[in-house]
Amino acid sequence: MTGNIKTMLFDLDGTIIDTNELIIRSFIESLQGVAPEGFGREHIIPSMGQPLTDQMKLFSGLEDVTHLVAAYREVNLRLHDDYVKPFDYVIEVIERMHKQGIQIGVVTTKMRLTTERGLKYVGLFDFVDTIVTIDDVVHAKPHPEPVSKAIGLLGADPATTIMVGDSTVDIESAVAAGAIAVGVAWSLKGEQILKDAGAHHVIHDMRDLYSFVGMERETFA
Repeated sequence: MTGNIKTMLFDLDGTIIDTNELIIRSFIESLQGVAPEGFGREHIIPSMGQPLTDQMKLFSGLEDVTHLVAAYREVNLRLHDDYVKPFDYVIEVIERMHKQGIQIGVVTTKMRLTTERGLKYVGLFDFVDTIVTIDDVVHAKPHPEPVSKAIGLLGADPATTIMVGDSTVDIESAVAAGAIAVGVAWSLKGEQILKDAGAHHVIHDMRDLYSFVGMERETFA
């Protein structure tokens, strides 16, 4: 398998862009007075990666969460640039692979507005060949549709495609779409959960991806 991968798909939040604290803060602020007393990060982390509307229903117990989603997005956009940064080596790895001719895609349960904003803010947008957001699909991850759609848009082959993610929904969507599922060990959920969900590999450093495309790590004296 090593060296014949032609396409790399990435989840966004918690995988290539560190938005973990932004997400947690956005939930806590927008659910103030709605979620039960003591609601905090340990309640939020297990469902991170799921669509925002589903999470809001879960946390609030309400069926109509339109106002909560709007409140979350207000906080999220207001604090975005204070919190968002790429994980270590992400820019280097994606830029080098893109220049090498590897197709790069982003597959996320975020809306397109904040997806593009995050990619532009950290300087990744120009290296991404396709983006599939919650706005582009009928079924979100863990359904295969988002990963399959990205593969289709790129004219790629699932067998030579890796999907990299920090959440069980990323892994399940990749496996269901026939792609190679790779988890990231820096997931707040922990790597064991990703292995249990069916991850074929777990990487501990973004540069571990070079071996899948037959590239060497650059060494600096």
